[in-house]
Amino acid sequence: MGGERGRIRVLLADDQNLVRSAFALLVESAKDMEVVGQAATGREAVELARGAGADLVVMDIRMPDLDGIEATRLIAGDAALAGVKVLVLTTYDTDENIVAALRAGAAGFLVKDTRPAELLDAIRTVAAGEALLSPGPTARLIERVVRSVEPLPGVGPGCLSGREREVLTLVARGLNNAEIGAALGLSPLTAKTHVSRIMGKLGVRDRAQLVIVAYESGLVRAGE
Repeated sequence: MGGERGRIRVLLADDQNLVRSAFALLVESAKDMEVVGQAATGREAVELARGAGADLVVMDIRMPDLDGIEATRLIAGDAALAGVKVLVLTTYDTDENIVAALRAGAAGFLVKDTRPAELLDAIRTVAAGEALLSPGPTARLIERVVRSVEPLPGVGPGCLSGREREVLTLVARGLNNAEIGAALGLSPLTAKTHVSRIMGKLGVRDRAQLVIVAYESGLVRAGE
């Protein structure tokens, strides 16, 4: 992570000035974070992501000029921004655009009525490379939506070993590396290695897309 003394460099993208200002005050109140830019449109977010040296973009979905999904797609598809994470904010956890945002490369999502401390924790989680996917809403949402859209091309758990399928199942249930390790009797580092190997085999860029693969394939179903 960049920034002074390793602080997380955050870019805020939302078309509402009041929301952006409130988020900026919150982020700046955290000693381990700093705001490096604010964007009112998706296009501004992409331009600032390329020029501000952000580690993470807090991205609203509904914005003028270019929406948050397309902005996320452009950021995720830019090799020069490979280390930039996107955390999507939405008004409702039933917003079906969330799946599109995850497919576009977002590392996770939060609803806008999240408590301030939870937003800061979410930024830390995503910046550290973990997917932020609330298991309950995510399970309901993905299971309802993934069958109505085209699957990610050329991916599926069939190429995985038994252990890797176990790890993928736990990723889809929202567990982090330490929790996966505890559940399977592995060290967090070994769990992280498994997750990285699975992403390589399936050709996906992050844990959020692993969750989609797990639900699309039927490996995990809501309520399990």
